[in-house]
Amino acid sequence: MKNIIFLIAFAVLFLACRQQKVVNDANESNTKLSFSLESSMNFLASNEVEGRDTGSTGLDKAASFIAQRFDTLGIKPYYVSYRDEFMVDSVNTYNVVGWLEGTDEKLKEEFIVVGAHYDHVGRRARPFEGDSIANGANDNATGTATVLKIAEHFANNKTNKRSLIFALFSAEEIGLLGSKHLAERMKSDSLNIYTMVNFEMTGVPFNDDRSYLALITGHDLSNMAEKINEYAGEEVVGKSFVAKKYGLFMRSDNYPFYKAMGIPAQTVGTCDLTNFDYYHHVDDENDKMNFEHMQIVVDKMIPAIEGMANSEIKEIKMIVNE
Repeated sequence: MKNIIFLIAFAVLFLACRQQKVVNDANESNTKLSFSLESSMNFLASNEVEGRDTGSTGLDKAASFIAQRFDTLGIKPYYVSYRDEFMVDSVNTYNVVGWLEGTDEKLKEEFIVVGAHYDHVGRRARPFEGDSIANGANDNATGTATVLKIAEHFANNKTNKRSLIFALFSAEEIGLLGSKHLAERMKSDSLNIYTMVNFEMTGVPFNDDRSYLALITGHDLSNMAEKINEYAGEEVVGKSFVAKKYGLFMRSDNYPFYKAMGIPAQTVGTCDLTNFDYYHHVDDENDKMNFEHMQIVVDKMIPAIEGMANSEIKEIKMIVNE
């Protein structure tokens, strides 16, 4: 009789434990992971990564950090691994590329690239006040952190009918070489890229009276600005005449995608070199970044990218001037 009672008690306990495990697993599956912009910036712009120069140990550490973040969020490598390798002269370097498959059986065959460069210029030959590490907080740890935060949203919510590729580029500072490599690779693979949105220098707001939050390069080449603002329900991006004057459309990682594929590929940022004095300077540090502003950029751009990802047709188009 004691054995029977013991077996019954054990069975009841076992079933209770299994039921609790099912509840726990369900709760865990519904847990949304969240990493602050500041936590990403604290690593990417730290002295530990030594300015993230192409080919450096610091860049390798930054790439591992990005890949680990993707892995934690459940964003899969687009290729065999997260590292899309290529050569710069005799130096091996790599973009970091992850993706989220779209939820629509048809539209998932179309891709949107969301990108930023994660490299910077490394150490300066002439130290300034004893500091030789150009940490590149605004340029472009901010863009990288912005992409990671946007990727986090879509990984947690799966609100994308089209597939999203999150690409962090190396070798931007020496000629847009990482984005050039990836754009040409994707073109040779006949990948159906709908559009490309790049983020550059999102760490500080404009200090003059503008109607928009962020500039968009190549404003008049496509209707991307119009559609971003429509999807967001307000004027998020606008035209910077300073950005046009300095040719910023051709100076960031959107350009190789535009050139290789002829698609709308543009950069969103909040610096046109009029509101930040530390471009490629060792004082481009985290203490000068406005994290609240960065979060606003993320929050405004998420519905814009959702609009791109979920429209029934490709609404963003190049503008042909007759």
